[in-house]
Amino acid sequence: MVGIPAVVIGFVIWLLSAGGWTRSVDAGVPPELQTSLVERLDIGSTVLATGVIRPQVGAEVAVGSRVSGVLRRLHVTVGDRVRNGQMLAELDPTEFEARHQQALAALESARIERDFAQQQYQRARGLIDGQVIAQTEFDAAERDFRASDARVRETEATLRSAEIQLGFTEIHAPISGVVASVTTQVGETVAASFAAPTFVTIIDLDRLEVWAYVDETDIGRVEVGQEGTFTVDTYSSTDFEAVVTAIQPQAEIQNNVVNYIAVLAIGETGEFVLRPEMTTTVNIMLGAREGVLAVPNAAVRRDNGGSHVLVSAGDSVTRREIRLGVRGRTHTEVVDGLEEGELVVLDGEVR
Repeated sequence: MVGIPAVVIGFVIWLLSAGGWTRSVDAGVPPELQTSLVERLDIGSTVLATGVIRPQVGAEVAVGSRVSGVLRRLHVTVGDRVRNGQMLAELDPTEFEARHQQALAALESARIERDFAQQQYQRARGLIDGQVIAQTEFDAAERDFRASDARVRETEATLRSAEIQLGFTEIHAPISGVVASVTTQVGETVAASFAAPTFVTIIDLDRLEVWAYVDETDIGRVEVGQEGTFTVDTYSSTDFEAVVTAIQPQAEIQNNVVNYIAVLAIGETGEFVLRPEMTTTVNIMLGAREGVLAVPNAAVRRDNGGSHVLVSAGDSVTRREIRLGVRGRTHTEVVDGLEEGELVVLDGEVR
């Protein structure tokens, strides 16, 4: 058997005599507890959801061309504010002006032919009354007049079509708003087919709404007309007011989580500018309870037996079963199990 060195034995004896193996934390000292009073408060029950700002229907418009041609001039760029009816772009109108002139000439020719046919018809009607010409000659004159009159109406419609096509070479803003994107540059050729090629996209920043993604467990409590508030990261200290205007029936499923979209109309924003796709944190107000016993949400603990709190009295902490009511943003109503003025322990490990 190998002997233990004398140095090791001496070191162990020194530790024992000096108290070197005593515990670093005195187990008899209780940890610091954070407590809160049970008090009567007015509690507003809310549903918390994340969301995003979206343009309302008709507030975002992709403006394109209904005719094909070469873009000759672009009057706006990204960020410009435009008004309804303002000219945004122009196509080269040369080809359409030629068609318009051609339609004008055709109309003039058709009117001349109709005037001549009308004179022939009136002459034939006088002769047929005196039985100078045969009935077949009169019928032919009447037919020529009616056909020429129809050709005049046809060329008038062709002229209107040419005028409309010429007008399409000027692209005007259908709504007032801000230019969000420009997708066509001067000199490019655009081809209009089944879908109009987009020149610019305009967004009306005064017509935005919030899409709140509400969990399926809460959507049953959300109704049209309920008021709410929301915040955005850009103005994190400002609460904006909103009202629920619709609940979309189709669910949004992401990562096996089912949400339903509650649409909220945005109230007055003052000097703050909201923009599409901003992320929001939404609180939908479900109702208010006045003067009820309440504890902070951080004091409520749950396990298989239900809800309970830890009540602090002097140097002791005891578990107390409670029955809960409405849950608000910061406090929860206690229906039974506590008295006003008692102290409850907030979140934290208690030994």
